[in-house]
Amino acid sequence: MVGSANLNIMIKAARSAGRALVKDFREVENLQVSMKGAGDFVSRADLNAEKILKDELRGARPTYGWIAEEGGAEEGEDPTRRWIVDPLDGTTNFLHALPHWAVSIALEHKGQIVAGVVFDAAKDEMFFAEKGTGAWLNESRLRVSGRHRMIESIFATGIPFGGRSDLPATLQDVARLAPACAGIRRWGAASLDLAYVAAGRYDGFWERRLNEWDLAAGLLIVKEAGGLVEPINPQGDVLQDGEIIASNEAIFTSFSKVVRG
Repeated sequence: MVGSANLNIMIKAARSAGRALVKDFREVENLQVSMKGAGDFVSRADLNAEKILKDELRGARPTYGWIAEEGGAEEGEDPTRRWIVDPLDGTTNFLHALPHWAVSIALEHKGQIVAGVVFDAAKDEMFFAEKGTGAWLNESRLRVSGRHRMIESIFATGIPFGGRSDLPATLQDVARLAPACAGIRRWGAASLDLAYVAAGRYDGFWERRLNEWDLAAGLLIVKEAGGLVEPINPQGDVLQDGEIIASNEAIFTSFSKVVRG
């Protein structure tokens, strides 16, 4: 697929950051004997990846705004466009030498996500989409799954950690959903969960208390692959609230009813 100039900039930046992260990832396993050492190393890897992305994205489009997990928000001369970036989604996986993490980049224009890239550098899988042009994995067009029955479907979510206040609600979700489906997965990277819904690997995904950089790229990729995306609160907003339900159209009504209780 031939994308726009902006999408090509995003893909190039994601690959540059991904190469640096893969190099760092190879060193993580050697640091497992010292959790403090490994944690500090991963923090530096995360910050280095964000610097690479910022240099490339803002270097190519210096008037665009910027928001990222580590570096915060910066206004741009062009108030209508903004990069939304997570340089390392799945930091805990990275820290534990689990090869399931991603670089996530979205472009927002006038409050709408118009392009998104999720790069799984460890597996060399580049998921991307532009509004109105479909979703892709490397050279292949993406479509959400065609399953129509909840009992045959696999869902993904995030299980809150460290005693977060949303843990009880998520456990209640799991208790309602588990008897009605073929399985629930928790792989620890929301951007890849959404990319996997777009690819038909998962049939649906839901989660609470996410940040906009976790969601922005992936939600567009799901939509462009033919999926449905809504906030858990029907009157809410996915990016502002950080709560999401995503699945194929056939099971969305049943799935969202279970999640919403």
